[in-house]
Order: sequence, then structure tokens, then C-alpha cells
Amino acid sequence: MTFKGRDIISIRDFSKEDILKVLDVAQKLERRPQPTLMKGAVMGSLFFEPSTRTRLSFTSAMEKLGGEVLGFEDAAVTSVQKGETLWDTIKMVNNYVDVIVQRHPVEGAAKLAANAADVPVINAGDGANQHPTQTLLDLFTIQKEKGKLDGLNIGFVGDLKYGRTVHSLCMAMSHFRTKLFFVAPEALQMPEYYLADLQKKKIPYVVTADLNKVAPQLDILYMTRIQKERFPDPIEYNRLKDSFHINRQLLKITKKDVRILHPLPRVNEIATDLDDTPNAAYFRQAANGVPIRQALIALVTGRAA
Repeated sequence: MTFKGRDIISIRDFSKEDILKVLDVAQKLERRPQPTLMKGAVMGSLFFEPSTRTRLSFTSAMEKLGGEVLGFEDAAVTSVQKGETLWDTIKMVNNYVDVIVQRHPVEGAAKLAANAADVPVINAGDGANQHPTQTLLDLFTIQKEKGKLDGLNIGFVGDLKYGRTVHSLCMAMSHFRTKLFFVAPEALQMPEYYLADLQKKKIPYVVTADLNKVAPQLDILYMTRIQKERFPDPIEYNRLKDSFHINRQLLKITKKDVRILHPLPRVNEIATDLDDTPNAAYFRQAANGVPIRQALIALVTGRAA
């Protein structure tokens, strides 16, 4: 399937071949930068929800390809405050840009934007639902750190109920030979419908609250923060916020070449004493957002094939 004109809404829309295509283009752009590839093109950057890494890496990606960026990072300064609907905002921005990147706190907002726009829409996160570009940079990171995507044991730790990065990545990894470990207290475990989907695809997985039990088996340990902003009940958040905290001590029981990923920002779930170990890949992971997002921008606008 061609990428030109395609909306990037959910990782579920990606075949294994699609994933590998994006990773290949990202790798080529990383090795051989193309500073004029997007010359004359404009990206609409619409962030209705706070973001640092995603917003800045999309801006960096577009500008390093020679394109321009317009948009906002705070919906409070837009006509949304006057009552403008998301549909009307997208219809208006559609006239000014060649591609739209949107983050929104409401699940399904990316799909609505795609229906309203004539230009491609890239979902930069919609509530607790999907974050496909994060998933692709996670895959790119795993591939670079481990040299492969098949035959890996991947552990997801922390907020698995509300964590859109976890939801998307476990669906993407179902295209590969893998075993998944879901480590969380019962109240924050993976939603059942994701587990049912993995069962259908015959992907083996383990559900546990005990990180020490499974840590020695992991090739990738994917930490997530407990997301205060997703909790409907502050009492429940306070009860669970310190469920996991890892430091150098954990490395005594893990494989020597385990890689620790985190979509960031972190709060207190990863101690800073891990930062200068070769196992800590989370800052390299954040850097990988630029080539991956360059690849997606170039592909959906037809500047790369």
C-alpha cells in the first residue's frame, strides 16, 4: 500500500511490511540527511495537549528536511476557546498546510481530524488510545539496540491500563516473533481486549505484578510512568503512583545486554544512577524520534517512496 496521502492514525493500520518500510526510510534519512526534501511544504502542528519530545521532534524533523511549520502548542490561544469545534479547526488549517500533526486528549480525535482534512493527518497521540509515531520510534530503537525485532522478550512495566505507548507497541510487536511480559498491579494491567487480540495472534505473554520474577528473561524493559492526568480518581493515583522504581540494583539480575526504554517524561520510576549505563536507551530512544518522523512526513506527502 502506498503511503502518499495516507493518514497515520493507529498502529493497527500498519502491516509488517508497512512498519519495515518506515524503518528503512528512517534509516536512510539518518545516514544521508536530505535538507531540501520538504522544501516548499508546510506542516500544521496542532497540539491540544502538552508535549515536549513529540512536538519538538516533529518540528525538528520538518525543519531539517527544509520544510516549514505553523501551528500551536496551547489550545488556549486558539479559537477553540471561542467555541470552535475540532472539525472546523481542521477544515480551516487544512487550507494552509500539506500535512497535519495533531495531539489531542480525546480518544478518536485523530480519526475525526482525518475525516475533516484533505491533507494527510498524523496522530501524535489521542488520549489513552494510540500514539503510532512513538511506536515506530520505539521499534526503530529496538532494532538499532538489539539488531533485530524477532526473537525478543519484551517487558512492559508500570501504567499498562492508560499507557497508549504500551497499547500501540504491543500491537506492533505482534507482527514479529516475540514474547511479551506485562508487569503492573492489577488495577493498572493491560486491558483485556488487547490480551484477547494477542491470544488470537498466538503471541505468548505473561501477566504479573512481580518485576523481579521476570526481569532476568527480558531483552527489552519498557518502563512507563504512572500517568496522573489519566486517572479519574486522585485517591487511586496516590495509591499506585509509586508502584515501581528501578535503579542500578536491577542490573544484578538482568541480562547484561538488556536495554531499558521509556517514552518519557519520567517521574521517579527510573533512578538517575541508570542514566550513564549502556543499558539505558531512553535518551537515544527520544533522539530516534527525528528520523522516524522525517520518514513519515516524507512518505505521506509523497516526497519519499
